[in-house]
Amino acid sequence: MSLGKLLEQQQQRLNSVIELLTQERVRLSEANIESGELAELAKRKQALLKTLEESETLRQGVQRRLGYAEGAEGARQAAADAGCAEQWAEMLETTREAQRLNTLIGELVTLRMEQNTRLLDAIHQAAEKTTYGASGRVKAQTGRINASV
Repeated sequence: MSLGKLLEQQQQRLNSVIELLTQERVRLSEANIESGELAELAKRKQALLKTLEESETLRQGVQRRLGYAEGAEGARQAAADAGCAEQWAEMLETTREAQRLNTLIGELVTLRMEQNTRLLDAIHQAAEKTTYGASGRVKAQTGRINASV
């Protein structure tokens, strides 16, 4: 397979990753998060990343077989010699965009976790201040726990 074809496939896969990351970002920004949707997005994203990794391993192998040095400089030179320098640059830019989106999603997840922690703390504090009596009505705590409740 030609280097140009490999880069084209990787670009398509990266675009698909960005699409999934964008969907994930939107879901995490919504007031009510549907965990099933997030789980499905994560599953699709993992499968796509695995395929992308396999494609990158293949590209690196082609690069080595053609006698180019390993790493970014060898990849750039191989792309330039194959007439794919523009595709290579576009793929690198798309990779940076995917990294930026992934970082943003990580920050959104952290914010959601902090928000959930604060909410649970507030619920626990409220629960500690009240108990329910035999009638089912809330009665204020007097400072000690009533074992008969």
